Amino acid sequence: MSRIVAVIGASSNRRKFGNRAVRAFRRQGYTVVPINPHETEVEGLKAYASVLDVPGAIDMATLYVPPEIGEQIIDEIARKKIAEVWLNPGSESDALITRARALNIQPIIACSIIGIGENPYS
Repeated sequence: MSRIVAVIGASSNRRKFGNRAVRAFRRQGYTVVPINPHETEVEGLKAYASVLDVPGAIDMATLYVPPEIGEQIIDEIARKKIAEVWLNPGSESDALITRARALNIQPIIACSIIGIGENPYS
């Protein structure tokens, strides 16, 4: 059974890391759920406005949004009970990390694409 990953900040723009992550996780066999309130579909997958709109459980989330957006949605991630949360370069801030930890989320502050063994520039 494949793990379900929410790519928060998923994008239809293939040059953006929010799109590269969707493709990388799919290549590695993950079930990918794109999250972006401004997209209806990313790489042929239905996009959701929020993790709270996704039916069923999500195993991990990877953030490709500015820190101020992450700070706005971290409570939704906690409510969805997503156990593994990656803050990719540029998405982290002291305030976001502090809030995540206050919600009993231990964020992984690293590139999730590299974390699954892919090259983010391919």
